[in-house]
Formats: sequence, structure tokens, C-alpha cells
Amino acid sequence: MMIGSANNGSGPCGACKFLRRKCVKGCIFAPYFDPDQGTAHFAAVHKVFGASNASKLLLRIPAHKRVDAVVTLCYEALARVRDPVYGCVGHIFALQQQRHILTLVEVVNLQAELACIEAHLSTLQHLPLTQPPPECVRSPSQTSLNSCSEVPSFSKLASDSNMSTHFDQLQVQPQQTSAELTAFYNPPEQEVDNEDLHELAREFVSRCLPGVRYKPPNSPQNL
Repeated sequence: MMIGSANNGSGPCGACKFLRRKCVKGCIFAPYFDPDQGTAHFAAVHKVFGASNASKLLLRIPAHKRVDAVVTLCYEALARVRDPVYGCVGHIFALQQQRHILTLVEVVNLQAELACIEAHLSTLQHLPLTQPPPECVRSPSQTSLNSCSEVPSFSKLASDSNMSTHFDQLQVQPQQTSAELTAFYNPPEQEVDNEDLHELAREFVSRCLPGVRYKPPNSPQNL
């Protein structure tokens, strides 16, 4: 439906061709209505809006937006020619109706899906509750193994016993050593004959202390 290429100077544009006038330089319709298809499109615009009104409308619009304005003018004009009652509004109504139908279909589908989910949930609610898994019961072998693992090993007991025996020996050994040392440094007194001692004493006195008479301590004194 798009109309137009600019007039290349070889002939009038589609608008001027329809109006049967000379296309002057700077024609407002020339860039948008070509000589071929532009004539039919401009005929609809001229019939619905009028050439003068369309020209004034395009002159009030910035140049970079005039293409869109021409497209919408042609669309509205052709729609009004095909449907004098509703024009392009008939297309709007049809699109709205189509959207409404699509919305209803989507709602129906969602309701059906929701009903299916609710039925599935209801079925699950009526099912019996599953029993929790039983706790793991230890077998007698595992219990015996665990109890054995808690009992100290024989090697450990043996080592502990050897250590305690060695410690007892260390405690007893000092006592024995002290007794031996006591016996060594305190030898038993040897019994000495008193007569020999007295004899030695007499010899010592007679040699070193002449004139002194030695008297044994146990001899009786003369009164």
C-alpha cells in the first residue's frame, strides 16, 4: 500500500496526475505518490479528506514524519472507501473481538489445567500416609565389635602392667639401696676383748707416763 517515490522530473506525480495538473518543483505530494500506484491511493485520500486538506496537514507536520502521516492517511481513506460505515474502526473492532476471544480461550485452558491439578491433589490427599523408614538396628555382631573396640587392647594392658611393675621396682630399689648403704656405713660393732684393751692401755701408760700406775675402770678401788 505504500505509495511513492519522488518525482524524477519525467512526468507529474500520482497526485498531480489524478488532479490533472502540472507537477511543479517542490510539490508536497511528489515524494510520496508515484505516477503508477500513487494515483489510486491519492484518489482515496482526495475522496475522503480532499487534496487541499491533505496538503495542509502535511505542511504542518515535520518533514521526517510526513511518510508516516501519508501511510495512515491512505490506510484510513482506503478503509473508508471499502467500509463507508466503520472505515478503519471496523478493523479496530475486529482486532478487539479477536483479542477477547483469545483471552477467553486462554482462560478456559487455564481453568481446565487448574481443575486437573486440583483433582490430582485431591487424589494425593486421600492416599495413606507413608510410614517413616525404620531406624537402623545394629546387629549383635556390630554391637560386639563396638564393645570390643571400647575394651583396651591386650598389648596396651601388657605395656601398662610392665610399666607399673617397673615403677614398683624403682620404688623398692631405693629402699634396698638405702639399707645397703646404712649397712655399709654403719658396720656391726665387733666385740673386743676387755683384757686386750687393758693390756694395751698399761703399755701405753708405762711408756709415755712413767711413774703413773694404770688402773682399769672396772677394778675395785682401795678404800
